[in-house]
Amino acid sequence: MNPSLRASVIAEWRGLPEPKTRPDRLSVVGDLLPKLMQQLGLRERLHENEVIEAWTQVVGEFIAAHSAPVSLRDGTLFVRVLQPSLHYELECVSKAGILRKLKERFGAKVIREVRFRVG
Repeated sequence: MNPSLRASVIAEWRGLPEPKTRPDRLSVVGDLLPKLMQQLGLRERLHENEVIEAWTQVVGEFIAAHSAPVSLRDGTLFVRVLQPSLHYELECVSKAGILRKLKERFGAKVIREVRFRVG
């Protein structure tokens, strides 16, 4: 005899209240995956990888050859630049255009700011 069946028969015979049935715990993976990624902090890492892969297409070959996105934290993209003169060009002249292109491609919630650092 099944132990759970035996326990329910004895509980019924003793007049005990019926145990509450557990809700079905099965869920679709597609529903759980975004929640799990958010809890583990992986959603931002996924966006970070997408930005790094698209950097050359957004800024062009020359700038991409002399700079590299390092990380994306709280909507701020940190970019390493090799030369001080290119840092000045990106910070003072091209920053607004690059930020606009990134926002168009990834959304304003993903990238809100770009910071360039020489190094």
